[in-house]
Amino acid sequence: MNSKPICAITGSNGYVGGCLKRYFTSTGWDVLELTRSPRPGGRGRPFQLGGEVAPATLASVTALVHCAYDFKPLTWAELQAVNVQGTARLLAAARTAGVPKVVCISTISAYDGCRSLYGRAKMEIEKIAADHEALIIRPGLVYGTEPGGMFGKLAAQIRQSNLIPMIGDGGQIQFLVHEADLSAFVEKFAAGNLKPARHLFTAANETPWPFKKLLQEIARGLKRQPKFVPLPWRLVWAGLKGAETAGLRLNFRSDSLLSLMHQNPAPDFSPNRPTGLVCRPFAVEKLRL
Repeated sequence: MNSKPICAITGSNGYVGGCLKRYFTSTGWDVLELTRSPRPGGRGRPFQLGGEVAPATLASVTALVHCAYDFKPLTWAELQAVNVQGTARLLAAARTAGVPKVVCISTISAYDGCRSLYGRAKMEIEKIAADHEALIIRPGLVYGTEPGGMFGKLAAQIRQSNLIPMIGDGGQIQFLVHEADLSAFVEKFAAGNLKPARHLFTAANETPWPFKKLLQEIARGLKRQPKFVPLPWRLVWAGLKGAETAGLRLNFRSDSLLSLMHQNPAPDFSPNRPTGLVCRPFAVEKLRL
């Protein structure tokens, strides 16, 4: 009989979900991957965000961490059907199955007045998560010793090119969080070692990084000196939107550009330190770029 606690993770094939999977495994948990295509013989069960979820899928699960988000839908109606209602079905199944701890990974792009559909959808998801008394975490830009995700894409672009497009003036503020700090906080809650007075946290170091300065710091770590080519952001947005309307699937979406240009001007970090959520300052020297 398996005596290990079990953590079910949606989106475990993504960067953040993968970081959490490795951390939970390293701290003695069994990780149950909820994924579209479970590996034969692996520890996984079929899961499609937006589809029906049988409570039996989550039987014997100690904690559920919901990281999955489907970026393919482009319209608000599609986002509602897949991501928002999909989350509602998942958390309803978790409640029926009696899952003790639930964590919902949101985004720092979700805040009152946000303009992107992504941020708005995450706000709706947060409301559902709050109704289920889940821990809601809004991570900043996640990075690690071996960068992946969006941070990894930025590093790869600088590594591969001497000309870097700079959308706008590069003054857009980013807040960063190391994958280990985010993962440790989630695991602490999942293990029952954290009883926060509130359920919504912004996980990031409080030091603001203007986007251009962050790219320059990554370039310094790579020992490169790229030239930044400024581009009017509204013109770029129009081009991306036109391509999406024509049915093209791009690596960078018009809605992602809205998130970049209109970030939360004043994230609330005040609840973090009293609860034990301490996010280290970004230091490029400690990364393997």
